[in-house]
Amino acid sequence: MRHSTFFWFFLPTGLAMLLFIAFPIVSVISQSVFTPHEAVFVESENCGPFGCTTETTIDQDATAALREAKPLGQFVGLQIYLDRGHLATSEVAAAWRSTDSMGAFFKTINNLPFYRAMGFTLTYTFTVTPLLIILGFAIAVAVNSLHRHLKGLVIFFSLLPMIVTPLIGSLILFWMVDSRGVLGNFLQWMADDPDLSLKASTGLTWIMLIVYGVWHSAPFAFVVFYAGLQTLPQDTLESSRIDGATRWQQIRYVVIPHIMPLVTFVALIQIMDNFRVLEPIIGFNAEAHARSLSWIILNDLNGETQLLSSAATTSVLTILGVSILLSPVLVRTWRDFNSKA
Repeated sequence: MRHSTFFWFFLPTGLAMLLFIAFPIVSVISQSVFTPHEAVFVESENCGPFGCTTETTIDQDATAALREAKPLGQFVGLQIYLDRGHLATSEVAAAWRSTDSMGAFFKTINNLPFYRAMGFTLTYTFTVTPLLIILGFAIAVAVNSLHRHLKGLVIFFSLLPMIVTPLIGSLILFWMVDSRGVLGNFLQWMADDPDLSLKASTGLTWIMLIVYGVWHSAPFAFVVFYAGLQTLPQDTLESSRIDGATRWQQIRYVVIPHIMPLVTFVALIQIMDNFRVLEPIIGFNAEAHARSLSWIILNDLNGETQLLSSAATTSVLTILGVSILLSPVLVRTWRDFNSKA
């Protein structure tokens, strides 16, 4: 392909990436190092027949002039990144000096909002991602071995979790695990505890969110792996059968190496998606037990006073976190590409 042809072919995609990805990221980074100007207050003395009183009011003209002179706000550098609501460097250093064990240190750190949200986000990401890959692969192998008349029906029901809107799906499961719901009553009967409630326990709430995450995302992995199985070299598979390979050995030494690039692709997509977990927390009304980085961003934007700088800072830290998690997979992909070139 000629360079000019490639340029015009890539131009619409490049412009869209600049408009919807690059520019917003630059805007968020700039907002994270600026904070809105404080209102300018003036004191006025009002005197009457019973004495004088001092009244403090906002000088609207001075405040407007200050915001017009510096529309981005007051430059604070990395101050917001280091405050207690985010990296909390002072609190972390104080906890490191005052605690005499790692357990006590992590317990103290877990009380900080950012690190508490980071703990749940990482737990959710590193638990849901491998489980959905394993489940999606198992479903793909099982469906691929079915009779062709049954495949269509099974594929349809397997894709239902992905068709349902995430928020609606979480609400449905939320109603089911309620003490008056089907799953809630069943768990109370199994545990022989009529007071058992998934919503009242932090551990059970985390498990409920993880189960929902696997249930909702596994169909995506299933579709990708099922498509990859259709390109499986039948000659190699037949040769392994002739050599006496068992079903498990065929999957381990033939099927898995063949779809490994797809596993990398699914892992990349799901790590990015799971690290931004938000809808299940809202759907399950689980803010008291589980808060993610995305939930902190939403909470900053939905408060009575919108904390744009704080939300922008958390967004930048989230982008950095996703980049760090993806870097090992991207490096491995780059090495595999160079080794085949």
